[in-house]
Amino acid sequence: MGSAGVLSLAGVLSLAGVLAGDSGVQPAGIPPPPLDLGHTVLPGKDALSHSQGPDCREVRKQNSSEWCRFVRSSPDCRLEGGFLDYLDGVFCVFPPRLLPLAVTLYALWLLYLFIILGVTAEKFFCPNLSAISTNLKLSHNVAVFSLTCPLHGVTFLAFGNGAPDVFSAVVAFSDPRTAGLAIGAIFGAGVFVTTVVAGGIALVKPFTAASRPFLRDVIFYMVAVFLTFMVLYFGRITLGEALGYLGLYIFYVFTVVLCTWLHRRQRQEGLAPPGPREPEVPTDAEEQESSGTNSGDYGEEYRPLLPSPETSLHILTTALSPLDYRKWRRKPWYWRFFKVFRMPVELVLLLTVPVVDPDKEDLNWKRPLNCLHILTSPLLCILTLKSGTYGLYQIHGVFPVWGLVILAGFVLAFITYITTSNEEPPKYHCMFAFLGFLASAMWINAAATELVNILRTLGIIFQLSNTVLGLTLLAWGNSVGDTFSDLTMARQGYPRMAFSACFGGIIFNILVGVGLGCLLQMTSSQPVVKLEPDSLLVWILAGALGLSLVFSFVSVPAQCFQLGKAYGICLILYYLAFLCVALLTEFRVIHLSTI
Repeated sequence: MGSAGVLSLAGVLSLAGVLAGDSGVQPAGIPPPPLDLGHTVLPGKDALSHSQGPDCREVRKQNSSEWCRFVRSSPDCRLEGGFLDYLDGVFCVFPPRLLPLAVTLYALWLLYLFIILGVTAEKFFCPNLSAISTNLKLSHNVAVFSLTCPLHGVTFLAFGNGAPDVFSAVVAFSDPRTAGLAIGAIFGAGVFVTTVVAGGIALVKPFTAASRPFLRDVIFYMVAVFLTFMVLYFGRITLGEALGYLGLYIFYVFTVVLCTWLHRRQRQEGLAPPGPREPEVPTDAEEQESSGTNSGDYGEEYRPLLPSPETSLHILTTALSPLDYRKWRRKPWYWRFFKVFRMPVELVLLLTVPVVDPDKEDLNWKRPLNCLHILTSPLLCILTLKSGTYGLYQIHGVFPVWGLVILAGFVLAFITYITTSNEEPPKYHCMFAFLGFLASAMWINAAATELVNILRTLGIIFQLSNTVLGLTLLAWGNSVGDTFSDLTMARQGYPRMAFSACFGGIIFNILVGVGLGCLLQMTSSQPVVKLEPDSLLVWILAGALGLSLVFSFVSVPAQCFQLGKAYGICLILYYLAFLCVALLTEFRVIHLSTI
């Protein structure tokens, strides 16, 4: 897991803007759904400039018999986007005495949403991005270079772990009431990854950090944090500043490419001494070969004695199976337990998202399944865009849009099926990578929208600010993938690569998350978005992230880039202290006395 790479990332960013539903472009003949683009104030917990009526958090102060009426009559309790009305469900569907049951179900659904985000990004979003970069003749470490040290290449798994962060931030910024989630998640994930994950890597396997990539990434990240601190201090972000965030990331891209080119040239000329080099990370195919599934005695029992062409039905059933029985037999019980929960998600994704794999001889061409994808992928996109608003629209009040999509998809699928074969992929097979990239991005956006809505609902139930929910639940959930992948890389002997990913990946999250999220909220009449911190917690969060970066920027060179367990313990203790201060501030134990 060159300059054209900038275009690839720009495509990702523009796609995210389209998925957020705020591009301002409406399909011809379709009346626009009720949007709320005039809200340029992104408040914290208590600001109500965007709506009339009381704050939705006042519902818990009402009599339990009035909860449902309050939620349905208050404009502030209306959730933006999404398929489920979580507030109506917890306060109207469930009786007050069953509130703990409703919260438990919501918490389980929240965990499952994180699983959906992780599986979609890892197994569908990133492989298709890899295929697109291959077809565009881009090197992988240029296509998503920001996520790890360029001297060792970039894993697409790391980019997949960053995609949910950015999508969640864009979705959260799209509603003024949930902007605090985006701020808390971006800063909270930054503190978590640069302390707990980086410290965990040093604890698992002490190593020597790559000096120049580390200093470059930390300096860029400190600049990004400082810019965000100034935006919060002045309480607004202009169009130029939002574009400046994206411009800074492009400059970071240029710096990474230039530094990589200079370093390689120096090494070729013998001017730069080769540093400690890590072995290359094995690909999935190499891991399979080493485990004996593709060669050797273990794999022979699964091979037919006489090769014969597979039928379309057998290809379809095999391709739709999310379970590898050979791997199932080798894995421990806890892997199997987690796999059971992932299988429904993987099955639905296999049905709706095509995957092109350039590393396979047949490019993962599955003729019957790919023909089915021509029907299901566009249908998925139209039904998830703006929570199905466009898909359910009826043309001239007679024929629904989803019916037209099914009809067109069926015709194209039939033509593709009769003009191709099971054995050889067609010349236009690369187009399935773009279709899969779009479909997986729509899945991520839909899951991120539900995630933001359910977090806001939990904040209303427990009377918690969006900022604390962002820096805890949302930040932790979006950082789970980074944590496991980086610690696993460190245990396998690649601590430098994992450590570089900690500081490189979050630069993309903060610059694109804040820049793009605020840019999509601007209109021609209101080119300014107000960011008004709701409490002392926002300043503690920003200060903690800046202080952790300064600590690493000073202490790592002071140790001659030799990072051991003492460094790791200090970072983890720092995060625990920060978390205690943040929670004490949220519950008003620590507060500023008014004069």
